[in-house]
Amino acid sequence: MPTPDLGVVVAEPPRDCPLCPRLVAYRAENRAAHPDWWNGPAPSFGDANAGLLVLGLAPGRTGANRTGRPFTGDHAGIMLYDTLIKTGFAKGEYQARPDDGLQLIDCMISNAVRCAPPGNKPEISEEAHCRPFLTARLAALPRLKVIVTLGDVARRNLLRALGLKASAGIPGHGTEFQAGPYVVLNSYHCSRLNTNTGRLTADMFEAVFQRARALIDG
Repeated sequence: MPTPDLGVVVAEPPRDCPLCPRLVAYRAENRAAHPDWWNGPAPSFGDANAGLLVLGLAPGRTGANRTGRPFTGDHAGIMLYDTLIKTGFAKGEYQARPDDGLQLIDCMISNAVRCAPPGNKPEISEEAHCRPFLTARLAALPRLKVIVTLGDVARRNLLRALGLKASAGIPGHGTEFQAGPYVVLNSYHCSRLNTNTGRLTADMFEAVFQRARALIDG
């Protein structure tokens, strides 16, 4: 198979992106075991004129790597999509599959790393290889005002994608700061680990998106 031409970086990586050997090998392993899964970089999902971007870290093996839609098919998507519906950034019913008809409104969801990593932990080199796609994704959203980062690793990758120091933004849940032309709201990730332990509650998570709504509507 010919190597994709990545000389000109676009917002979405090709289905068989070759940039990260470890992730390519993991993709092949999953494809061999589950040929009916998506098994490729998870494309961004949502409104091309979005005022809000929700940025996660990487697809889950049985989530977006299986379904081909960010935060779809794993536990984290339940809280995320429920919250987006409550705050007016989505309509429809989330049924954990890409053909459930759910639509995002003034919102897009993407990941800093587009391919599923082993153990849900991308390496720093893989974050760096994928970062140009994030930079291009930001540039392709002409009305973008607010970015919600899910976890500090997503926050640091966003800052680097904007050409800023990773330490430029304030860490921790509920923090808010300016990064270039965007307001960044940082949240704990809506993973099972955080929600089951009470580190992140539904009210805490919703408050972040209510703030995003106020900033966009204001």
